[in-house]
Amino acid sequence: MGMTIGEKIIARAAGVESVKAGDIQTVTLDRLMSNDGTTHLTVDMYNNKLKNPRIADKDKIVFIMDHNVPAENPKTAEAHKKMRNFAKEHGIVLYEGQGVCHQIMLEDWVCPGEIIFGADSHTCSYGALGAFGTGVGCTDLLYAIVTGKSWVLVPETIRFNLHGKLREGVYPRDLILTIIGDIGANGANYKVMEFAGDGAHNLSINDRMVLCNLCVEAGAKSGIVEPDEKVVEYCAEHGREAKADQMFVSDDDATFAAVYEYDLSKIEPVVARPDFVDDVIPLSECPKVKIDQAFLGSCNNGRIDDLRVAANILKGKKVSDEVRFIVAPASNAVYLEALEEGIMDTLMEAGAQIMNANCSVCWGSCQGVIGENEVLISTGTRNFKGRAGHPSSKVYLGSAETVTKAAITGYING
Repeated sequence: MGMTIGEKIIARAAGVESVKAGDIQTVTLDRLMSNDGTTHLTVDMYNNKLKNPRIADKDKIVFIMDHNVPAENPKTAEAHKKMRNFAKEHGIVLYEGQGVCHQIMLEDWVCPGEIIFGADSHTCSYGALGAFGTGVGCTDLLYAIVTGKSWVLVPETIRFNLHGKLREGVYPRDLILTIIGDIGANGANYKVMEFAGDGAHNLSINDRMVLCNLCVEAGAKSGIVEPDEKVVEYCAEHGREAKADQMFVSDDDATFAAVYEYDLSKIEPVVARPDFVDDVIPLSECPKVKIDQAFLGSCNNGRIDDLRVAANILKGKKVSDEVRFIVAPASNAVYLEALEEGIMDTLMEAGAQIMNANCSVCWGSCQGVIGENEVLISTGTRNFKGRAGHPSSKVYLGSAETVTKAAITGYING
């Protein structure tokens, strides 16, 4: 029987010829990522709970500070200090103030066919390059740090065959929110969401990052786009090789839990309403909603493509006096590119507030926290109650275009 992409990656990591959904396999991990959300907890357990603390392979570990950067209080500063000291002591690569963890991993580390554990739920983003990325808790990460291995229950795979191209003014963000709205927030629980077809191959690598990043919002274990020449080119441009024998595609006789067909030309702009990511409606059907804040950024929509969209819309216009428009590039590389293109000039002249490259408003902890009964339109990853601030606040999710237009008018669909 044939295998899916996810099954092939797990089989390679387990050193076996084949696996099937439901199998439990011990895998050797290709890379581990931890950010400042929980690394201090992992460090505490390593130092205080292990009888024989050791690191299997320091060169496979990447630490990234991105959630509360720079530190906003003494508690965070102490957590950051633990992270720095541990990385220095053990020779672990550490990024601080350079961007959102998943963007950095995709820019600098991820290769197709790899299996990667990250102590963050949106580690599924790495499927944009044909890798199996999945989020784990800090205890599972600690085990992987010490042993270099972990166990995996082989998930079933849901296949999404994408056809054609998105129309102008419609974005991958609209596509993945539409899919989540269709299948529900539990529609892919502990499954791989696999994207293939000519429509998937028409998407850029940045576009694929958007799709895979939000797969966890449908409950998925991972999201993977069938890799192609664009993946090879991206890896080469970023100084690494995409190995031909790890460019996995699903076999013709692979078994899927379900198969969906999507004509990309029929996708339209959408918004996800508070407080559920699967409460998705066409933007055209959304009533006029007054907003207090707009956010462009996050590991889902803080890349150069998104900043270009915002700049093109804002050129010659102004952000509403009643709106705070906060922009946080996904990485310093994105930030520098935007500076070179004059995008930052355009955004600032229009009244946007530019943040350093970090999780920012999406994380709801250190920048742009929203107050009681305030309304946010965001390109962030989640919109559950209290995600971006006060429990009574409301978060709508939309594309970079939808967010930017709302920042100008002061209204969603205004």
